[in-house]
Amino acid sequence: MRLNKYLSETGAWSRRVADTLIAEGRVTVNGVVAVLGTQVQPDDVVQVDGAAVGPSRKQHSPVYIALNKPRGITCTTERHVRGNIVDFVAHHERIFPIGRLDKDSEGLILLTNDGDIVNEVLRVEHGHEKEYVVHIGSRVSDEFLLRMAAGVDLGDARTRPCRVWRSGPQSFHVVLTQGLNRQIRRMCAALGHDVIALRRIRIMHIELGELPRGRWRDLSADEVAGLLPPPERARPPRP
Repeated sequence: MRLNKYLSETGAWSRRVADTLIAEGRVTVNGVVAVLGTQVQPDDVVQVDGAAVGPSRKQHSPVYIALNKPRGITCTTERHVRGNIVDFVAHHERIFPIGRLDKDSEGLILLTNDGDIVNEVLRVEHGHEKEYVVHIGSRVSDEFLLRMAAGVDLGDARTRPCRVWRSGPQSFHVVLTQGLNRQIRRMCAALGHDVIALRRIRIMHIELGELPRGRWRDLSADEVAGLLPPPERARPPRP
């Protein structure tokens, strides 16, 4: 098994974070500093920052949950960060968020101990949809909606075209297929508007629905199946 997959299946890190740990030289296999692409055998001793890493737990207790994240909670697994999402959820398994939702935003975020799901959901080329409700400090004009939909120049990047529609005098819905850092806030700022409130209500086929703020629920079998890579979707998730 590749080392990054092994680390992600422990339930402590996503595969992307595992790659970073390996690249930084923080992972050893049998006492030797590992490199990207290192293979792990069943009897190998794997350590991260000198601490032993246990065997894969995903096979025994996979976790897939949806959280209605309140404002003020940070999407990080770093436990020293006050208000980190891991301590907020307080799940009995070691889980991590799939992607991020900035501290000042609220709404739907998924958490798991399955690194394969993380990669499937976050790959930009898959074009997975995420839907948001946004309130701004001024009137939502037709021109503003057209410019948002066409893509906005952020200086270091141009956003992809997206679907946008008005939902109130100062609010709108937007559906994105990319995940640049603080993307919606930066798009609005580039067009001269301040975001007052931002809430994510859908990720792909999974909807926030009536889930109360600050509460989480397990995903249904159908919801999990829709997150799996295409070859695996015909198989039900492991119990």
